[in-house]
Amino acid sequence: VQLQAFGGGLVQAGGSLRLSCAASGRTFSINVMAWFRQAPGKEREFVAAISLSGGVGYFADSVKGRFTISRVNALNTVHLQMNSLKPEDTAVYYCAATRGVLITTRLGDFGSWGQGTLVTVSS
Repeated sequence: VQLQAFGGGLVQAGGSLRLSCAASGRTFSINVMAWFRQAPGKEREFVAAISLSGGVGYFADSVKGRFTISRVNALNTVHLQMNSLKPEDTAVYYCAATRGVLITTRLGDFGSWGQGTLVTVSS
C-alpha cells in the first residue's frame, strides 16, 4: 500500500485546512486509516482514525470538536478537516493505514505511512 498525503500549508490561528490521503496498491487490505502528527522536537502522536467499513471516527482529545475525519472508499481517500486551528497544531501530518479491523492509536499498529505534509499555524 502506498499513501500520498497532501493539503498542508500556512494558516492563521482560527483558520481551517483540509488534508487528504490517497491510497494506492493493495487497498483492499486496508481497514483503518489514521492521521498522526509530529511537531519539532516532539514524538509522533495520534490525531484521528477512521474505520473504512463503518466510517466511525476516533480523535485525540487535543483535536476533538475541531477536527473531523471522513473517507471516500471509492477513491481510497481519507480527509482530515481541521477547523479552529491553533499554533500548537503546527506539525508534519502523516497518514497511515493498517489491516487491523479495530481502530487503534498506536504507531506500531500501522504498517503503511505517507510522506507527511507540513501544517503551520501562525498566531
